[in-house]
Amino acid sequence: MTDTSPEIAEMVRARLMALSGAERFRMGAEMFEAARRMVLASLPADLPQDERRRRLFERLYSESLPMP
Repeated sequence: MTDTSPEIAEMVRARLMALSGAERFRMGAEMFEAARRMVLASLPADLPQDERRRRLFERLYSESLPMP
């Protein structure tokens, strides 16, 4: 479901596609990093590093971290 009109959606798409592949990749990487920081900020500060990584994975990918 979207509340964006088709005209505005097409305008946004056209502007994004006007960027180079490298620029679009950089934007995606920056958005992922922002999401990562938000998830880490929401976790208890006193968690061990391994547990923080496990919870980060689970929040980002909605599945349990595969165990070796």
